[in-house]
Amino acid sequence: MRVIINERLPISKSSPLKARFFDYEHFSYPLHFHSEYEIIYIKEGTGTRFLGNSITKFQAGDILLIGSNLPHFMKSDDAYHSGNADLRVKGTIIQFEKEFMYYAINHYSHFIKIKNLFQESQRGIYFAAASIPKLQDLMEKIPLENGLNQMMLFLEILKEMSETENRQTISTTDFVNETIYDTARIDKVISYLNKNYTRNISLEEIASFAAMNASAFCRYFKSKTGKSFKNYILDMRIGYACKLLLMEDISISQLSIQCGFETISHFNKTFKKNTGYVPSQYRKTMLSS
Repeated sequence: MRVIINERLPISKSSPLKARFFDYEHFSYPLHFHSEYEIIYIKEGTGTRFLGNSITKFQAGDILLIGSNLPHFMKSDDAYHSGNADLRVKGTIIQFEKEFMYYAINHYSHFIKIKNLFQESQRGIYFAAASIPKLQDLMEKIPLENGLNQMMLFLEILKEMSETENRQTISTTDFVNETIYDTARIDKVISYLNKNYTRNISLEEIASFAAMNASAFCRYFKSKTGKSFKNYILDMRIGYACKLLLMEDISISQLSIQCGFETISHFNKTFKKNTGYVPSQYRKTMLSS
């Protein structure tokens, strides 16, 4: 079974848009998805694109709009792996936060075409090479701008994309993006743990919350977090303990109970294993540094 990487992009509500040029020997990032939308302009390069349930060729001039959490990757043709220095893949990538202008796009009629565009992008959208020269020109310009000027160019790109008929969805109409539902499930589980990790949460309780049996949940949770359920909870509790040691004037025994440990000996042992210090040493060292 192919592993799909959940890529975390450095995008936030205070900086919801990233636009940059790229210049590679060949595409190398494996199959992945991210919550952000992505626009890719291929100025130079040929190869195969894997997007949703579609496998098709790409060429210079192509532009793609990739929806939130849609699995994808680009594979350059074999010639780009031969060491030929004259062959490069070049272009522009725009990545933007999925809640970008959420209210305006979902409430104002001016944005109805862009709203429809985003809905279509959940199957991926392809703009054919050289079909819309103005869009290519805008993609060449946007990394050179910043601030409000960049935002204005970005809205112009979305306007061009939403109004052109020279676009087609990539994945077939029967494609269901299971990644969306899978991401929603693990986010729901983590949110539940964030609220309850200081109390005794049994494996059966959390598995039931995720609508899975215990053994299936253990496999699922480790595949998504890289940790066992037990170790994940312990890490959360130790992280909370570190915070309390520096901010609260309470005894170690009280603190261990507050963090969800049944005995102080288990707390001390776990804390030292995770931090290299016993709790009292940690507090003394951090407060004196």
